[in-house]
Amino acid sequence: MDTKGQTAGPAATHTTYPATSPYSKAARSSHQYFSLRWNNYQSNMTSVFHELLESQSFVDVTLACEYNSLKAHKVVLSACSAYFQKILLDNPCKHPTIILPADICFSDLQFIIEFVYRGEIDVSEAELQVSGETSIYRGLGSRI
Repeated sequence: MDTKGQTAGPAATHTTYPATSPYSKAARSSHQYFSLRWNNYQSNMTSVFHELLESQSFVDVTLACEYNSLKAHKVVLSACSAYFQKILLDNPCKHPTIILPADICFSDLQFIIEFVYRGEIDVSEAELQVSGETSIYRGLGSRI
């Protein structure tokens, strides 16, 4: 997949390793191994996960608060959050709905999900400040 001019996909390098693969006894004694590297792997995975979220493809969990909801991917939430990982491991439903605590507002949830999928967010100082507390920071710090 070519995303925004970046080259994606595996690319072989010429680094060789001794034949010590634990996967095949025969291979260990008679073959060299090459290191394969996927150029821009992290940025491509981030882009793909975000595209899947935007297209609602393969979503398998619903997050709800303040009478609103959004869909996400259990594997992404679990990878980024011990809080979500515990809830999802304890609830093996195919498509669970997680109702978040009342102190998380929907706009904060949207920021949190964007942060989880992209690894960064841009918010104004006003969006960070709610009732003298840093609402999004508190949400990220205590929940994620």
